[in-house]
Amino acid sequence: MPSEEGFSVSRPGLPGCWSQGTTEKEALENIQDAIREYLAVVADMRAGSLMREVEVSV
Repeated sequence: MPSEEGFSVSRPGLPGCWSQGTTEKEALENIQDAIREYLAVVADMRAGSLMREVEVSV
């Protein structure tokens, strides 16, 4: 989304994951880094946690 400062982008599926750049291209490159960092933090937070898969039938 264009703004006075350049472009801002977000990843709605990842709450709080957003970035910006002076050009649209830069903003898109920056959001890729932000997504990688976001997912790395999530992975670190889940490390050592007990996780189970549950199958649901309808």
